[in-house]
Amino acid sequence: MRTQALGASVAVSALVMTGLLPAAEAVQPADRESAVQARVWVTTPDRAELLHERTPVAFAKGSSPLTTITVDPATKYQTMDGFGASITDSAANVLYRLSPAVRDQTMRSLFDPRQGIGVSFLRQPVGSSDFTAEAEHYTYDDVPAGQTDFGLKHFSIAHDQGQVLPLLRRAKQLNPALKVLATPWSPPAWMKTGDSLVGGRLKDDPAVYNAYARYLVKFVQAYTAAGVPVDFLTIQNEPQNRKPSGYPGMDLPVRQAAAVIEQLGPMLRAASPRTKILGYDHNWTTHPGDIASTPPGEDPETDYPYKLLRTRAAKWIAGTAYHCYSGDASAQTALRQAFPEKGIWFTECSGSHGPNDTPPQIFRGTLTWHARNLMLGTTRNWAKSVVNWNIALDSAGGPHNGGCDTCTGLVTLHPDGTVSNDAEYYTIGHLSKFVKTGAVRIGSTSYGTTGWNGQLMSAAFRNPDGSTALLVHNENDDPRSFAVAIGGRSFEYTLPGGSIATFVWSSDLRSEFTPISLANARATASTAADLASRAIDADGSTVWTTQAAQVPGQYFQVDLGTARWFRRIALDSGGNQGDYAASWQLAYSNDGITWRPLATGTSNGQLTNIDVTPTRARYLRITSTATSDHWWTLADLRLYS
Repeated sequence: MRTQALGASVAVSALVMTGLLPAAEAVQPADRESAVQARVWVTTPDRAELLHERTPVAFAKGSSPLTTITVDPATKYQTMDGFGASITDSAANVLYRLSPAVRDQTMRSLFDPRQGIGVSFLRQPVGSSDFTAEAEHYTYDDVPAGQTDFGLKHFSIAHDQGQVLPLLRRAKQLNPALKVLATPWSPPAWMKTGDSLVGGRLKDDPAVYNAYARYLVKFVQAYTAAGVPVDFLTIQNEPQNRKPSGYPGMDLPVRQAAAVIEQLGPMLRAASPRTKILGYDHNWTTHPGDIASTPPGEDPETDYPYKLLRTRAAKWIAGTAYHCYSGDASAQTALRQAFPEKGIWFTECSGSHGPNDTPPQIFRGTLTWHARNLMLGTTRNWAKSVVNWNIALDSAGGPHNGGCDTCTGLVTLHPDGTVSNDAEYYTIGHLSKFVKTGAVRIGSTSYGTTGWNGQLMSAAFRNPDGSTALLVHNENDDPRSFAVAIGGRSFEYTLPGGSIATFVWSSDLRSEFTPISLANARATASTAADLASRAIDADGSTVWTTQAAQVPGQYFQVDLGTARWFRRIALDSGGNQGDYAASWQLAYSNDGITWRPLATGTSNGQLTNIDVTPTRARYLRITSTATSDHWWTLADLRLYS
C-alpha cells in the first residue's frame, strides 16, 4: 500500500506561485527533462484581471493536501462544436455604427483565435427576432395580408445582404472553424393562424407544413450560396412561448413540430447533408408562464423534448437545443440518459440586470452566474455548444423591437463611440479561446453547484492537437487554494473570490490507472446511510458525511455488483477542509460477510489515493480507526484498475 503525500517538488511549485522563486527553479534539476507547465489566464469579478495571462505554473511529482481537482483523460464525454452568441439584426446595426477600422478591430477581438477570443459558434435568426433595428418585423417571404406564396416565389434574403451576411463572412474568415446554427422566430405570416408574425400557430394543413419545410431549405441554400454554410437548424425558437411581447414567435405543439420535421428531414438531407436538425430550442423546464398560456383543454407538454424524440420525426433529429430562462442544466443530463444516442446543444442565454444595478454589480453578477450555469453547468451536463444571445448591443440594451429591454451582449457600444467588453465576453472567451472545435470533454472532479455552494467548479477538455484546457471557477467570495492533479503530477494554485481561470498544458499527461465505472454499484454506511450513494455518483458536489465527529468503527461500504480487479481507491473529501478520515482500514470481501484487511493508513489531506497490489473483490469497506474533531466526508470514492 502507498498513500501519496505532498512532495518537495510540489512545495517548490507553491513558492513559485507566491513569487518567492522564479519559474525556472520550480522543478528539481533531475526532473527538468520531463517538466510540464500550465499556462494560466484569469478573470476576476472586480475587473482587476480580464483574461489576464499570469505566470505559468509547473506540475511536479506528488500530491497535495488541498482540495484536488483530478483530471482524467481516460473518461470521455461529448465532443464540442463551439462557443459564441448571435449576430442579430440589432448586433449588426451596432457593429455598422462603428468606423470600418474600429469594426474590424472589434470583429478581431471576437473571432480571431489569436488576437481575440476565437468565438466559434453563432446562432443566427432566420428573419426577424425581438432584436431587430427595423421598424417592422420581417421574414424572407412576406406578402400582403390575405395572400399566400406556396411557390415561395417572393423568397429573398436580400435584407441580410447589407450587414448581417458581410459580418458572417468576415467572422468565418477570422475563424474558419466557426459553426452556424439557424433558428426562425416565426414562419411567414401567411402560413400562420392570425396572419401575424407575433403569436399564433402554423395552419394545420399538410401543404403549410411542406411549404414551411421548403422555406427553411431555401434559407439554408441561400446562406450557403452567400458564403455562410449552415451547420445546424431548428424549426422554431421557443415553441412554447405562445405570447411573445411584441416580437415574432409561435406556439408549435409537438404534433406540428414532428409534421414539419418529417417533411424537412429528407429535403435537407438532399439539399444540404451537412445541416443537422435540432429539436425543441427552449428552456430547461417549461416556464410557468408558458404553462399558464396553454389553450384550455390542451396538454402544456412540459415533457416537450421527450415527446418530440419519441415521434417518427426523431430519425431526422440530431439532438436537442436548450435555453436558460427556466430550470437548470441538469435537465440536459436527464434527457441524455433517456436518449443517449441524441446530442445536447445549449443555444441561448442573455445576461440581464435590474433597473438600479450599477455596472460593477451587473458585471460581477453576470460573470459569476454565467460561469456556474453556462460555462460549467451546461458543459458538465453534455452540452456540445455554449451560446449567448446578442454578440453586440448599444448601451441602452438595443436596438430592439419588443422583447427584452435589459439584455446585455458580449460587447457594448457607448455614446462616445467606444466599445467595451461585457462579462459574457469573458465567460465565452474562457471557453472559445482555449477549447477548440472538436475538443472532447474529459473527466475532472468538480465540487460546486449551479445554484452556489461556495466551492470550486471545473470542466476539462482535450483538444484535437493533444493539449488540455481546464476551466476552474471559484464560487466563493474569498480566495480558494486548491490543487490540480493528473497522473502522478500536480500543482497548487489560489484563485481570488468569484474568479475564473483557464489552465492549458500541451504535454500529453496521462495516468497509469484506468477508472472503473461505479454506475451499477451500491453504497451503504454506518451513519447517514441514505446519503451514501452521493459518494459514488461521480459528482463531487454531492457528499456523504458522518454528520458527527469521527470515532473508530464508522465505515463506508461499496457493493460493486460483481467482483472486479482494482489497483487504486481514491478517497476524495472535496472542499470540506479537514473532513478526511484521520486513520483508516481498507478491507474487501466477495460475499459481504467474510472480510479481509487490505491496507491501513492515515490521511493528511483532502484526497487520499490508496494503491494496492491488484485485487479482485465485490465488496469494499473503509473503516475509521481513530477519533477526530472533524466529520468524515466523502465527495467521491473512485476505483481504478
